[in-house]
Amino acid sequence: MTAGSPPAIEVEHLRVRRGGREVLHDVSVTVPKGSITGLLGPSGCGKTTLMRSVVGTQLVSSGDVRVLGEPGGSIGLRARVGYVTQAPSIYDDLTVTDNVSYFAALYGRSAADVTEAIGSVGLGEHARQRGNQLSGGQRTRASLACALVADPELLVLDEPTVGLDPVLRADLWKQFHRLAEQGRTLLVSSHVMDEAEHCDRLLLMRDGHLLAQLTPDELRAQTGETSLENAFLALITMGESR
Repeated sequence: MTAGSPPAIEVEHLRVRRGGREVLHDVSVTVPKGSITGLLGPSGCGKTTLMRSVVGTQLVSSGDVRVLGEPGGSIGLRARVGYVTQAPSIYDDLTVTDNVSYFAALYGRSAADVTEAIGSVGLGEHARQRGNQLSGGQRTRASLACALVADPELLVLDEPTVGLDPVLRADLWKQFHRLAEQGRTLLVSSHVMDEAEHCDRLLLMRDGHLLAQLTPDELRAQTGETSLENAFLALITMGESR
C-alpha cells in the first residue's frame, strides 16, 4: 500500500442483526491493498456475513463499510470488486467460455479478456466443457474466472478451497499469490487454520466477534505457539481468561 492511499477495506463498528439476533458484534477491520488477508474462524462465526457486508449484499444494522475509498456496495465498485461465493456461481448448461463471456458482457470486456481469464485459472483445455461436466475444483476455478474477467482490484473469496483435495488447494493458493503479485487485494475466508500460512495478514473471528487482526508471525509471538491452529485456540483461551 502506497503512503497516503486508503486501505482496500475499512470496516468500523459494524453490527448485523438477522432473525432478531445480532450476528456481528461491533466489528472493525482494515485490509491493506495489494495483500492476501485471511478471514479465519470456525463455521458459523460470521465470516460470510462480514464478506457480504463488504460487497454490499448484506443489510447492516449500524457501522460503516468503505471499499476502495467508496461506501460498500456502491455502483462504482461493481467492476472493481470480484466476489466468489462458497457455491460455484456458474450455469451448469453453459460452457466455461460461455459462462465467463456472460460476465464479460456485463462489464464490457472483450473476447480476449475472456480467454485470458480462463487461462489464468488453468482451464484453457476445459473451455468448451459445460458446467455440469466439471469437477468440484474446476467449478471453483470457473467461478474465479467469472470474477477475474472484470479485472477487479479487490477479490473477495468465500471459502474457495472447501472440499478440495490438498493438491488442488495448494494450486489455488499459488494462483492467489500470483494475483496478489499483480497488485490485487484478496480477502479469503477459511475455517481451516493451516491456510493461514498462505496469508500476509489474518482476521480471526469467533461467534461474531473479531478476536484479532495481525500477521501469522505476530499470532505465534503473541501466543508462544508454533502451530497456527494451536495459536488460534490459545488466543481464544487468553480472551476467555480476561
